[in-house]
Amino acid sequence: MADRKLRIGFIGTGGIANSHMGAYLKQPDVEIVCGADLVEGRARAFFDKYELKDAKDYTDYKLMIAENELDAVSVCTYNSQHAPCAIYALEHGLNVLLEKPFTVTLDEAVAVRRAEKKSGKVLSIGFQPRFDANMQMIKKIVQSGELGEVYYIQTGGGRRHGIPVGWSTTFIEGDKGVLGAIGDIGCYSLDMCLNAIGYPKPVTVSGRISGFFGKTPEAYTTRTDDPEEQKRFAKLFAVDDFASGYIRLENGVILDFRIAWYMHLDTPGDTIIMGTKGSLKIPSTDCWNGSVGGAMTLYHDLCGKPTETVVPLLKNPEGVSNVDRKVRTFLDAIINGTPSPIPSSQIIINQAIIDGIVQSSKIGREIEISIPDLD
Repeated sequence: MADRKLRIGFIGTGGIANSHMGAYLKQPDVEIVCGADLVEGRARAFFDKYELKDAKDYTDYKLMIAENELDAVSVCTYNSQHAPCAIYALEHGLNVLLEKPFTVTLDEAVAVRRAEKKSGKVLSIGFQPRFDANMQMIKKIVQSGELGEVYYIQTGGGRRHGIPVGWSTTFIEGDKGVLGAIGDIGCYSLDMCLNAIGYPKPVTVSGRISGFFGKTPEAYTTRTDDPEEQKRFAKLFAVDDFASGYIRLENGVILDFRIAWYMHLDTPGDTIIMGTKGSLKIPSTDCWNGSVGGAMTLYHDLCGKPTETVVPLLKNPEGVSNVDRKVRTFLDAIINGTPSPIPSSQIIINQAIIDGIVQSSKIGREIEISIPDLD
């Protein structure tokens, strides 16, 4: 495969597809062949924007796959279509770079995992914060043993006024987005901590989701000055704008989680990882999207005295974004036959927690979580 370019197709050519395209165009061993989008003309406009006149456009991704010899696809659809599109592509012998959230339910995640295992192809999930130098430092600190045995984690993030509408409403529509803040940015927050401690499985979850703000026109005043648009968004809103959960993990760690698209706070709190030898505080940001808000602090004892060690923010490689690395590592896994850089075997645990919070909220009590063993 190294003697030719990898042939790439797009399933979904809306907002997030632009970041994928930008990264693919930097790769010398990639050819963008085609793309499909349900909206008539959108795929063509997408390719014209990048002056890819030879790229073929479709409204049916199944027809696109049938008519083109592809190595891989980027699935950039709205959330509810992640699972069916990924499964179809895997079943037809294609490697898949699937945007986050993985799926919208645990059952869907299991179905995608089964299709992946049967296909033998690479499936990587779009968690680009994994490649941030500061996120990697968090994992290094935890794995080094500096904290001792981790027993409690508080994590989450939020946006004061940050419901994602304007360019699209698919994030907030119930049949398209399905999950709101918990799926959009909550998955990143969970991954930051779960990846650091080795992705233990959840045992029980008690959760609550709510959507108090998204249903009000006032929530969209920072997005548009048009009162009619504000009312339209409020009427379409059918997902969560806040979620919280209390999760017991199989290794005994307690995970205390909260996430928000909209709230009357600048942050729902910093991330704190507490251990028997030390604790790590990770500052939140005003508009959380999988990043670190400032220098981290390691709290520990030195010669019997309480001590704080500041961990300064690290810079990422210049000219290479986290999305670039997300795409490049996916391509390298295909070429070299190596494991997925962001494997579904981990992210299914992330999805199980999200699904557990949603299901717990529906019935109003703690529930047990069971993930089928597919390995």
